[in-house]
Amino acid sequence: MEVKNFAVWDYVVFAALFVISSGIGVFFAIKERKKATSREFLVGGRQMSFGPVALSLTASFMSAVTVLGTPAEVYRFGASFFLFSISYTFVIICTSELFLPVFYRSGITSTYEYLQLRFNKPVRYAATVIYIVQTILYTGVVVYAPALALNQVTGFDLWGSVFATGIVCTFYCTLGGLKAVVWTDAFQMVVMIVGFLTVLIQGSIHAGGFHNVFEDARNGSRLHIVDFDTDPLRRHTFWTISVGGTFTWLGIYGVNQSTIQRCISCKTEKHAKLALYCNLLGLWVILVCAIFSGLIMYSHFKDCDPWTSGIISAPDQLMPYFVMEIFATMPGLPGLFVACAFSGTLSTVAASINALATVTFEDFVKTCFPHLSDKLSTWISKGLCLLFGVMCTSMAVAASLMGSVVQAALSIHGMCGGPMLGLFSLGILFPFVNWKGALGGLLTGITLSFWVAIGAFIYPAPTSKTLPLPLSTDQCVQSNISTPELPQLSSRPIIADTWYSLSYLYFSAVGCLGCMAAGIIISFLTGHQQGKNINPLLIRPVCNLFCFWSVKYKTLCWCGVQHDRETEQDYLDTGSDLKGEAESVVQNGLRQESLTHISDYDPKDKRYNNMVQEKITHF
Repeated sequence: MEVKNFAVWDYVVFAALFVISSGIGVFFAIKERKKATSREFLVGGRQMSFGPVALSLTASFMSAVTVLGTPAEVYRFGASFFLFSISYTFVIICTSELFLPVFYRSGITSTYEYLQLRFNKPVRYAATVIYIVQTILYTGVVVYAPALALNQVTGFDLWGSVFATGIVCTFYCTLGGLKAVVWTDAFQMVVMIVGFLTVLIQGSIHAGGFHNVFEDARNGSRLHIVDFDTDPLRRHTFWTISVGGTFTWLGIYGVNQSTIQRCISCKTEKHAKLALYCNLLGLWVILVCAIFSGLIMYSHFKDCDPWTSGIISAPDQLMPYFVMEIFATMPGLPGLFVACAFSGTLSTVAASINALATVTFEDFVKTCFPHLSDKLSTWISKGLCLLFGVMCTSMAVAASLMGSVVQAALSIHGMCGGPMLGLFSLGILFPFVNWKGALGGLLTGITLSFWVAIGAFIYPAPTSKTLPLPLSTDQCVQSNISTPELPQLSSRPIIADTWYSLSYLYFSAVGCLGCMAAGIIISFLTGHQQGKNINPLLIRPVCNLFCFWSVKYKTLCWCGVQHDRETEQDYLDTGSDLKGEAESVVQNGLRQESLTHISDYDPKDKRYNNMVQEKITHF
């Protein structure tokens, strides 16, 4: 295809994104230079307000995968993506009411510290390693996606773009820590929305108004949103998106270090919950913008699909090609769109680098060297940011082999995020699960999710299950049209059309439910955990919602965990209970200093007293 190059103003707009993002990192490096502690660097001193954290959360997970991939998905499969708004709602409610209170009140920095408090060190370390692998893989995808867009619309060297992205992200993340990441994300969220709005406005003008867009979408079957088919092999139905999507995104939000780290950086638990609920509004806005962009793009290309006709080589190039078409005579606006795509990537990569540095420092470095000075801890944290910046950027090479960016990204989260969700659910919801059940469940969940995901990658589901909608090439130049080769179904094993054809949105559910089922069974076979040895701050008594009519049944479901105190803080202040807690510490192999986290939570104000914690830790 003929590459349409940037004009001068496109370069100016695009460069401004990198300059401002880097400038924010420099600003916080100078501003916070006197607060040289790893806690300040990694969690912002736990003094963030909900506004910038909400914008940061939205920008981080609505990455270039959304900017480029979701409109292409709508273009090819229709507007059923709108059902993800249901998934997002369930996910935010579960995260804010179920998982966040446990993590926030425990005063932890790494979410995997919880696993040591609840189970033991091997469970914590196993989960940490899985998270590191998952995040590096996912970050590789979101680095590659905008680099592909830039290569498509400007002819820039693909890998030069990849490395430029990694260098800028690593620079401001290493300099400014979490505060730089959060405030840069807030700026980049604004850029994403502005970029989407320009595409929506100009695209609708080219189509003759939104009325024509909807008419074309209706004629092309793109507005058939709700499909109640219960077949789990179907790629997108109401059930795969609302149920499977909830499991997938709950693994991303509910127990993901990147999300929880920013939530626990808030000054109170109320601010943390507000950040999540405000973030939900942001998710809805970005989702609607991406869906409308896909519909407008279909209206524009309804008579000549550039992918089928061979003008572009991959569906993920549709959006940048469309942008260069509608902004051909408007210098600066193509640069704004590419800045929009890169904003999503910069925010995601920076958040991932910061989270990876945090879990590595807290779960490995600090455990092995508990008496590091504040200055040395800060320098080690910055060194880890630099290391993971290089690793995540390098991983983008592998992302070029993963196909559709949306499916690749969500598949990675499903493969690793589902079992992790199951592991934390075992700890928080099931007091009787012991460390053997937790570790066995995690391994079972990982095995199941990797089995189905890798099988689906090797043997893609047949079109009878994915159901791509028809695309027209009636008005294209016929010589450019390429006829896709049909897959050789005879070489496919029987399992390829059943287990391996499972919707990619169910990968997370398979891993999560497999982990929970195996964990419960193993715990009963090996002797379940005694609830009296578990601190009630580590368990959420959700059974209270279902057994509200009977104190007897509620107490039975607590499995011995002493939730019947007047307040959870009373548990910590009662001498008789401390004996049981000490026995639990010995049993789980915890360091005594880990328990100091729990005693710093103020249940009245729902806030964490980090100053007290620092004094205890360095006593």
